[in-house]
Amino acid sequence: MPPPKSPEPRRDELGSDIIGPRNPEREKQAPSLVCPPSTDHGTLPSLKWSFADSHTRIEEGGWARQTTVRELPSSRELAGVNMRLDEGAIRELHWHREAEWAYMLEGKCRFTVLDGEGGAYEADLEKGDVWYAARGRPHSIQGVGQGGCEFMLIFDDGNFSEDETFLLSDWLAHTPKEVVAKNFGLDPRVFDSLSKKEKYIFRGALPNVAVPGIPSDVPKSKHRFTHKLLAQSPVKTPGGDVRIVDTSNFPVSTTISAAHVKISPHGLRELHWHPNADEWSFFIRGRARVTVFAGSGMARTFDYQAGDVGIVPRSLGHYVENVGDEEVEMLEVFRAPKFEDFSLEEWLRGSPDQMVLEHLNLQHSEHGRKFLDALHSSQGKQPVKSEKPKL
Repeated sequence: MPPPKSPEPRRDELGSDIIGPRNPEREKQAPSLVCPPSTDHGTLPSLKWSFADSHTRIEEGGWARQTTVRELPSSRELAGVNMRLDEGAIRELHWHREAEWAYMLEGKCRFTVLDGEGGAYEADLEKGDVWYAARGRPHSIQGVGQGGCEFMLIFDDGNFSEDETFLLSDWLAHTPKEVVAKNFGLDPRVFDSLSKKEKYIFRGALPNVAVPGIPSDVPKSKHRFTHKLLAQSPVKTPGGDVRIVDTSNFPVSTTISAAHVKISPHGLRELHWHPNADEWSFFIRGRARVTVFAGSGMARTFDYQAGDVGIVPRSLGHYVENVGDEEVEMLEVFRAPKFEDFSLEEWLRGSPDQMVLEHLNLQHSEHGRKFLDALHSSQGKQPVKSEKPKL
């Protein structure tokens, strides 16, 4: 198969080709920006960012890169950090001003956190698992599987910065040694080897995952801070499946909810909107196209692939179309305790038939009858549609 050609800003008899400087590889990733559909209009800002364009912080045994409001100004409600830990590497004991929600992309890790009642929690997580640490809760992460792990961290404030985390080593490095000694009732010489600066990510001894790491004399938390998202039964439709995690099945996650979505080749995440929060999307696999409708005649289309982040501000209409031959896998994340959406189909199905036909200019026509038959024959809510049309 020949490589795809660079798109040109041409539509029917309109436009022309590019004869000046160009970036063909970038253009192939964004054909809907180079040649937008005729339905696009207005001045919507960019709703796309790629982690490939984020600064990567490289540390001993891992790395981190972030997408915040500084990289993507439309990402006001949530920020994301993509992080990698080698086997044994530790994201050191720390806490944040913001709540942290995480999704395991690959490998295995051990997660620890303290609750607000003095209880300690520890869990070993694998691909498809989720954890949550409320703001101010001290926690740590360590790669424990062969080859380590990679995960996506989501924070409930777009202004979050990974460089402003409260780290154990940084705190002690900036506290007089005699005060640290007095705090623990020890001779100051015990702390002569404290690091002079933060450790952030560093290599540690690989724990024995067959036994608990938290000492036996420490009270255990009564709360569950992790959830096996991919292990839960999905809502299956002809065009893919959806798994939702919010306070209904993960009670501790009071500020963040999410949906894990798979869209079959050429399938469609239906036309819909979210009334309670912006959507922060992370694309794990596949190629997708999204048109965002902002009212007042404004709409803009974006193309996404693995490693990209998309933003859809709350209440703006949109869809996600699989435009490739591979399944699209994505996360939809929201700064809200509950996942909420309204679909165009359920809206029209719940409205008077005659009124719907008059809105669509289908009254008194055979096409109108077919539309109503299709609208009322659907078997409940189908968030992901198949490519096959109804006759």
